[in-house]
Amino acid sequence: MSGLAVVAVGGNSLIRDKDHQSIPDQYEALVETVVHITDLVEAGWRVVVTHGNGPQVGFVLLRSELARARVHTIPFDVAVADTQGHLGYHLQQTLHNEFQRRQLKKTAVALLTQVVVEADDPAFQNPRKPIGPFFDEAESRRRRREEGWHTAEDAGRGWRRVVASPKPKEIVEIEAVRAMLETGYVVVAAGGGGIPVVCDEAGLFRGVAAVVDKDSASSLMARQLGADLLVISTAVEKVCLHFGQPEEQPLDRISSAQARQYLEEGHFQAGSMRPKIEAVLSFLAAGGQRALITNPPNLKRALEGQAGTLILP
Repeated sequence: MSGLAVVAVGGNSLIRDKDHQSIPDQYEALVETVVHITDLVEAGWRVVVTHGNGPQVGFVLLRSELARARVHTIPFDVAVADTQGHLGYHLQQTLHNEFQRRQLKKTAVALLTQVVVEADDPAFQNPRKPIGPFFDEAESRRRRREEGWHTAEDAGRGWRRVVASPKPKEIVEIEAVRAMLETGYVVVAAGGGGIPVVCDEAGLFRGVAAVVDKDSASSLMARQLGADLLVISTAVEKVCLHFGQPEEQPLDRISSAQARQYLEEGHFQAGSMRPKIEAVLSFLAAGGQRALITNPPNLKRALEGQAGTLILP
C-alpha cells in the first residue's frame, strides 16, 4: 500500500539520554531515523516529514538567556525558526545521503513554515508545553524563583520548563508544500509545530511567544494535504495502557472509538502520549485512512503490521 504519508519525528527521540544531547549526537540519531523514512520513499510513498523541537528550542532559549549579559535575547518565534533551520538542514542532508546510498533519484527540501494561531487562545494564559532539558524538583523551583519560568512535572520523567502551546489553525505555506510534493520532492515542513504567528485584520502576520505542539501541527498538515497515512514517531515501540506500571499493556491495533475511550479514562499523559492520540483522532475524523505510532527502528515493520500501534477510523 502506498500514497501520501506525513511522518512526524519527535524532538525527544533524537536525544538518547542525558549524555547524548549535543548537536552531533542528534545528527547521529537522525542518520538512523532517515533509514526508516527512506524505506517509505523506496516503497513508493510520497512523504512529508515534520519534526518536534521540545528539547532543541529549550536549548536555544537557554543559550540565549545565559548569554544575555553580552548579546540580545532570542524571541520564542525566532527560536522555533532556529530549530526549523538546523533540524531541517540535518534532515535534508541525512535524507540526501541515504538516497545516494540506495541510488534513489530523490531530493529532500526543508521549508520554513509558519502556522497561524489565535491571539486569544487560552493556552497563552495556561502554559503547558514542555521544552528543554529535564530537571529535578529543586532545580525546577529555583528556575521558577530566579528566572520566572513556568515549570511542570513531565510524565514521570522529571521537571521541565513549560510554555504556551496554542492550537494551530492554518499552515501558511501549505500550497508550497503541495506543489513540491507534486514535483516529486520529499518535503520537510512544519518543524517544531511551525513558527507561531497571528494574523491581523489586514492579513499581516506577527510572530508570538509560543511553541505549537508538533503532533497537532502534523495532524493539521495531514488533513490539509488529504494524506492517507499519519505516522507519529516517538521513543517507544507501542502505545501502552498503564504505561510504566507492572500491569502495562501494549496496544497492537485499536479503533478510534477505543482510542477515545482510553483517552477519556486518563491513560495518556498530557506531556507524552495524549497529544499524539488527540492528533491521530483529528486526522482519522477528517477522513484519514490509518495512523501509526511507533519508534523509528520499527517503522518499516509497523507498516507491515509487525510492530507499533495501528489506529483505524
